[in-house]
Amino acid sequence: MKLIIQIPCFNEEETLPIALAELPRSVEGFDEVEWLIIDDGSTDKTAEIARQHGVDHVIQFKRNMGLARGFMAGIKEALRNGADVIVNTDADNQYCADDIKNLVKPIVQGKADYVIGARPVQTTDHFSFTKKQLQRLGSWVVRKASGTDIPDAPSGFRAISSACAAELNVYNDYTYTLETIIQAGQKRMAITSVPIRTNEDLRPSRLFKSIPSYLRRSIGTIIRIFVVYQPYKFFMGIAAILLTIGILLGFRFLYFFLAGNGTGHIQSVILSGVLLITGFQTGLIAFVADLLSVNRKLLEKANLELELRNFRKD
Repeated sequence: MKLIIQIPCFNEEETLPIALAELPRSVEGFDEVEWLIIDDGSTDKTAEIARQHGVDHVIQFKRNMGLARGFMAGIKEALRNGADVIVNTDADNQYCADDIKNLVKPIVQGKADYVIGARPVQTTDHFSFTKKQLQRLGSWVVRKASGTDIPDAPSGFRAISSACAAELNVYNDYTYTLETIIQAGQKRMAITSVPIRTNEDLRPSRLFKSIPSYLRRSIGTIIRIFVVYQPYKFFMGIAAILLTIGILLGFRFLYFFLAGNGTGHIQSVILSGVLLITGFQTGLIAFVADLLSVNRKLLEKANLELELRNFRKD
């Protein structure tokens, strides 16, 4: 069996040597362990340093494409190079590389397809209060949307079987962490988590540049996840709220009308009508979005079959 450890990088010439020095070249259960670097349009010597430190595979983007695209490019390259299991970790050495053996164990034992390394977030001193709360919120959203019980969904330290990796797709450019778990959960793959350790910060987080930016992008990602993967629940939930308020306002007007004071509450009738019409239209959108979701799943299946044919040819 072959294990490929991939590291998405962007201007990591200072931290990459530290991370590579910790990576294993042998892991129990595998005959081969290779390293893969995705240089996401770096303007420094990231790719050169990777080769100097014996990295087996280097992907170089001409411009910065974002973490999500870098992750998926690494997955596809690892599959092309015959990986049975792929481990994703960070170039800033955030995760303890010695825990890779624990991360891959459920896959080697045939108990899981996807394993997430659960960080001790709440006891990690260099994580801010806001980041801890967003981690908790993001993980809760993922558990609801995916039907899994992953405690640390934003963790980038993860192991993926080749069969699972071949079915993953990422539709946003910001991050892959939440979306891929939801996909695996909805496709009924065996997904679990194991506790892992973290190291001290070597540099500030690239995703957490500022609290407003992180809030905006994280909340946007979470909403998009619900729209893409649970469109019926998302739009029907909004429709139910609008219809309920509209019906209550209608009853409010009816109450005053029967009491002989309806002329003073015409606004309630107008607002009730607007809300009922909007709620009905949103309900229709829920059905259309659900049909589009089914179509997306069919396209994903067709794309998987096409890629598998290409892998066999290679």
